[in-house]
Amino acid sequence: MTNIVTIKELVEEMNDIKVVVGEENLQRHITISDLSRPALELTGYFSFYPQNRIQLLGRTELSFVDRMTSDERYIIMKRMCQADTPAFLVSRSQEPPKELIKAASEKGIPVLVSTRPTTRLSSNVTNFLEERLAERISQHGVLVDIYGMGVLIIGDSGIGKSETALELIQRGHRLVADDRVELYMMDENRIIGEPPEILRHLIEIRGIGVIDVVNLFGVGAIRTSKTVDLVMNLEHWDRNREYDRLGNNLENMRFFNVDVPKLSIPVRVGRNLSIIIEIAAMNIRAKEMGYDATVTFERNLEKLIKRNSQDL
Repeated sequence: MTNIVTIKELVEEMNDIKVVVGEENLQRHITISDLSRPALELTGYFSFYPQNRIQLLGRTELSFVDRMTSDERYIIMKRMCQADTPAFLVSRSQEPPKELIKAASEKGIPVLVSTRPTTRLSSNVTNFLEERLAERISQHGVLVDIYGMGVLIIGDSGIGKSETALELIQRGHRLVADDRVELYMMDENRIIGEPPEILRHLIEIRGIGVIDVVNLFGVGAIRTSKTVDLVMNLEHWDRNREYDRLGNNLENMRFFNVDVPKLSIPVRVGRNLSIIIEIAAMNIRAKEMGYDATVTFERNLEKLIKRNSQDL
């Protein structure tokens, strides 16, 4: 699923942006997160003009066109105003050339001005568009922030994911999404999860119904989004299966092109899943910091075997 972003949404997100012209055309679509800072185009070279991107004009671009005559500026700006050009964005509260305003008005293209420096503006807009335009998938499960780690709890329906999440919230951790998690790839190493709008701040407990987490636990009990750092797969206990007892068999679950560590936890009566998941998250974090209890155990075992062999 790929989202669509309008110029109006961009203006509302970047609250320092002012619409100079084209207020009636703010529903124009942005389909690409990359911005274009025209350079060769200002000299008249349009063979590879990325016309379907937002055109960002900073101090460098405006100082260059300021050396042109009015007729030259109008010719260049008119060529830059294509049917699929979303908008023109000017940084540092600079005044857009009147030739740009004229050409953009003729084609119904908004001209925007921001107070931010060019580099920061480019970064902020790109980050916003990458997040909103990213391909998304819907994953059945519960996403919880445990000690700063995003833990995605998955498993069969009715196995206790929401109940476990509720107990984690009571233990001071934060809910991101219950039942359905919207996932998208932020970059080559990070998967971000967030709740669908209709389920935001809500959690469903069988026998009780829908609970508003903010209303019961306060705003400190929720997050609007979180990186998925660990997947906890809850599965019914199988007495015929050999479960990992040392922690050597860490699996991965792939979302898009990113592998996320995955642990499978057997569920049976008497097991406190919230504490198990909490400890699992802490243990993974400790391993990332270089503290691996499995390595310590294996080292101690080797010493014991060596000592016993010497005694013989």
